[in-house]
Amino acid sequence: MTEALIGFIAIFALALLRVPLAFGMGLVGIVGIGLTRSWGAALASTAQVVQETGFAYTLSVIPLFILMGNFVARAGLAHELFHAAYVFIGHLRGGLAHATIAACAGFGAICGSSIATAATMSKVAYPSMKKLGYSDSLSTGVIAAGGTLGIMIPPSTIMVIYGIVTETNIGKLFAAGVIPGLLTAALLMVAVVIMTSRDPEHAPAGEKFSWAERWKALRGIWGVLLLVIVVLGGIYGGIFTATEGAGIGAAGAFLFAVARRALTVRSTLDVLIESARTTAMLFTLLIAATIFANFVNFTSMPGDLKEWITHLGLSPVMIVGAMMVIYVILGTVMEELTMVLLTIPLFFPIVVALGFDPVWFGVLIVMVIQIGLISPPVGMNLFVINTLLPRVGLGNIFRGVWSFVLVQVIMLAILVAFPQLSLWLPSFMN
Repeated sequence: MTEALIGFIAIFALALLRVPLAFGMGLVGIVGIGLTRSWGAALASTAQVVQETGFAYTLSVIPLFILMGNFVARAGLAHELFHAAYVFIGHLRGGLAHATIAACAGFGAICGSSIATAATMSKVAYPSMKKLGYSDSLSTGVIAAGGTLGIMIPPSTIMVIYGIVTETNIGKLFAAGVIPGLLTAALLMVAVVIMTSRDPEHAPAGEKFSWAERWKALRGIWGVLLLVIVVLGGIYGGIFTATEGAGIGAAGAFLFAVARRALTVRSTLDVLIESARTTAMLFTLLIAATIFANFVNFTSMPGDLKEWITHLGLSPVMIVGAMMVIYVILGTVMEELTMVLLTIPLFFPIVVALGFDPVWFGVLIVMVIQIGLISPPVGMNLFVINTLLPRVGLGNIFRGVWSFVLVQVIMLAILVAFPQLSLWLPSFMN
């Protein structure tokens, strides 16, 4: 166990020296295996991890879903989603904020990325809220929090990575995220209602549209609905695997973008380059985390930790609750995906040994990442919004997001207390 503890300390020390965590995890993993086993074993293990990760068929789902999201974003569907939500609920107090949350949920169903959702909605929703007189803190807080729905509502890149690392069924993970994702969106809207009732001048009502205009707006998002129904319906119905569904989704998004004349040779190349860059980043993290996980598994730490927790006499739910508290705290100071990949080798075996469903724990992990993405001072969504909207100021963004952080912490507690919210839909799958 001592060797693993030294490994964790070494990773944090390298992070303080501004060494990227992915490289830190890989380096510590290689050196750790070399010192505890042999350098031959370290090199052989590293080569095997790189080869298996690079050629793993199941991992091809990651670049395909990323490609699908990038084609959809290029086609401009985010504007149609936001407009469709606005014409239905924009006339309410805080209606634009509600429309932003609804559009984030819809865009998340075809994007799978929280950061991409937040970045897109910063361009789409913020100008409308600013024009109508919304406060900057509320506007950016809604965009940051709504953006997190991109990783809970399937398809989700984070769920794919969790499923691959823990060998959990990806289709069931996608199904498990539907109800928590919709409930989170609903709670965010409730928070907007409470906030706007206290400060009505910060979120005035918009114009009211006729039913004819509303039906017209719905016709503009038929492509999104069709893509979601085909991809997720096919996966849930067992017609094709998650990887095949990702391929169909990417092809469908490409054809839709072509039909809308949203692609040129240059823009297509930009989409491919951006997708390749994001894929390379995720694969680097996966390879480094797997190397480090192999090192941890060579030590006695997982078994020792499991035995220590057992002797504490805590109930299984209390143990999981303690894990979630640790994750929330770590999420305020660490990059979320790296944090999860770093801790999964420790926590996942304990969760399984306690008899909990890995699918349920996967949803909790995604919820924790959502909280981390909007938790100051290092929440990635906050810095993405600050980069795109520099005039707002980071202080305004921080002030606007705290209420939504509280909402998501409450949602995490609900998911811990009521596992069936996550497990009901997956129970219908084989």
